[in-house]
Amino acid sequence: MTVETQLPYDRQYVSQYTDGRGEPEWMKNLRLKALEEAETLPMPKPEKTRINNWNFTQFKHDVKGEEIASLDELPEKIRVFVDQGKTGKNLIIQRNHTIAYQSLSEDLKKKGVIFTDLLTAVKEHSDLVEKYYMKDAVKVHENRLTALHAALLNGGVFLYVPKNVVIEEPIQVIFWQEDDEAALYNHVLLVADTGSQVTYVENYISHNTEKESVANIVSEVIANDQARVSYGAVDNFARGTTAYVNRRGVAYRDAKIEWALGQMNDGNTISENLTNLMGDNSYADAKSVSVGRGSQSQNFVAKIVHYGKHSEGYILQHGVMKDQASSIFNGIGKIEHGASKSNAEQESRVLMLSSGARGDANPILLIDEDDVTAGHAASVGRVDPIQLYYLMSRGITQKEAERLIIHGFLAPVVREIPIEAVKEQLTQVIEGKVH
Repeated sequence: MTVETQLPYDRQYVSQYTDGRGEPEWMKNLRLKALEEAETLPMPKPEKTRINNWNFTQFKHDVKGEEIASLDELPEKIRVFVDQGKTGKNLIIQRNHTIAYQSLSEDLKKKGVIFTDLLTAVKEHSDLVEKYYMKDAVKVHENRLTALHAALLNGGVFLYVPKNVVIEEPIQVIFWQEDDEAALYNHVLLVADTGSQVTYVENYISHNTEKESVANIVSEVIANDQARVSYGAVDNFARGTTAYVNRRGVAYRDAKIEWALGQMNDGNTISENLTNLMGDNSYADAKSVSVGRGSQSQNFVAKIVHYGKHSEGYILQHGVMKDQASSIFNGIGKIEHGASKSNAEQESRVLMLSSGARGDANPILLIDEDDVTAGHAASVGRVDPIQLYYLMSRGITQKEAERLIIHGFLAPVVREIPIEAVKEQLTQVIEGKVH
């Protein structure tokens, strides 16, 4: 199978799909135009990663899931991600392509917060969604997969935080790929209006180790002037899911976007995390961790582009590779002409646990302005024998010493996950993957 395979769904199918959901005309036209463009657009070309044999076409597009009346009906493997004391009242669970559960506190409703599935938002808040959807952060015509995403969108959420509203407790979404072959064409649109603040956390979960499917995911974060957005995510797709993930942010004047991404997929993955610092004094901090195992291939890009003066961008990538896994980590800091007094810093480090594993860390600085600060650091290597010796000299076994070193290596990102239940699950996933 190659990526040149004929598109999996045609114009008639897409037209019937959007009509069946009562979507507005602008969304239908966007879908059909995107499908048309997908026929001629090239595939993405991730650096040093061959994707010509990856599965992007074998999947089920429209798979229903059962709704639940309460969180107690969830299986334990899903319920453990929910901190019912903090996030249970501001939570959406998507089961395949159905919203199985959703809740928003009365207090946030009164303040004008909108938190709902995207297909409902397209109908009930059409003008607001149209204003931001695939306009500034991600474009339909970037490549064949972004166009297919726009054409085949089948899930996702819309979160809008009104001007000067501060949400104290985290908002959480769980995307559950329950059916082994159900493709997730999910879109997250998060808009933080002027002076607002929000923490958002999402989980992607699947268990298809044998059957093949696709996750084509786009997240758009718009932080208007003086807004603050903290975005946490844990991706845990099983071996059968090929993942193409775009998480993009746009920060305007005095705005801040912070990313904490745990990328724990077992299947082949392309992931891009891009933030455009459009406004003066804007800020982005992109932290990510990944663990690769088996024979999977992964390509990660973390990129921050500075347009505004006095903007600050920080990238931290830590990866652990074992077995025959291979991963590329590209960190890109770009300062455009006119973005004076800006600061671009990045660090990419890869720890390899097996002789057959491979990890490449590529720090890249692109500077088109003189009056700036920029720096980078990168390393690829094995477990530090000095650290190992120190711990073992205190009576700790070699296996336990290696475990402690690995968890310490990944801790700078893991501790940034804002929901304790999710943080604990991420720690357990890491434990299972590296031992």
